[in-house]
Amino acid sequence: MESIKQNLKESSPALFQTLRSTRDALVRMADLPGMVFHPWHLKSNQRLKKYQNLYNGKRCFVIGNGPSLKNTDLSLLKDEFTFGMNRIYLAFEEWGFQTSFLVSVNDLVIEQCRNDFNGLAMPKFVSWRSKGLLFPESQPDPNTYFLYTTYTGPKFNNRITGRFWEGATVTYICLQLAFCMGFSEVYLIGVDHSFDTKGKANQTIVSAGDDHNHFSPEYFGKGFRWQLPDLDTSEVSYQLAYQNYLTAGRQIFDATVGGKLEVFPKVDYAELFS
Repeated sequence: MESIKQNLKESSPALFQTLRSTRDALVRMADLPGMVFHPWHLKSNQRLKKYQNLYNGKRCFVIGNGPSLKNTDLSLLKDEFTFGMNRIYLAFEEWGFQTSFLVSVNDLVIEQCRNDFNGLAMPKFVSWRSKGLLFPESQPDPNTYFLYTTYTGPKFNNRITGRFWEGATVTYICLQLAFCMGFSEVYLIGVDHSFDTKGKANQTIVSAGDDHNHFSPEYFGKGFRWQLPDLDTSEVSYQLAYQNYLTAGRQIFDATVGGKLEVFPKVDYAELFS
């Protein structure tokens, strides 16, 4: 079977992609009834709708978790709209403020950090499939919003209750969310797009010591299970976001200090606050 798939992929890539997309769509459709009619999902969607275009014309910052954050003056963001991701909360005490929103869609992160997430009071946007990981024995808290996210079916979502393609990085979810919320200028910081740890994309590994890939050695510290990045697919998703923002007359800028990402126009972080 694998050889047939590989031959089709090489001989007719367009047909292969069409068949794969059709298969993925059918798999998603089978899961839809259980999600659409679930009371948690219905309630979350009703609350999500208030965020559609809520911040029209404003700017925001999507804060990655790269080591470059240690060389970035985060105090400048205290009064800005900010998206934080995964374990960004490890820096809140040092900063003296929290991000406006927290976003996490990775099952391993959510499973291992459930108690931390549930202790945060800001709006939290998480994948619907993580509901059992976050709330195995209780109802969702009022600060948690469920997003319909999928691994497959590349797309850019502009409707906050629609389907979000994950694009191999939670940063892409943030860019789609910012678009849905109406932000016209989005600035990336801490998106280094570079990892010291090497290996097969999406492979699950267990950290053997301090984390050198993120802003804190505790981020994915010793014993933490995490997945190696898929930088190629991430770049595909970033390109998709960039084009959709441009088409809508909006813009994404990269203000990461020393970042390796080359998709978005670069700007000087400090000059944004002149």
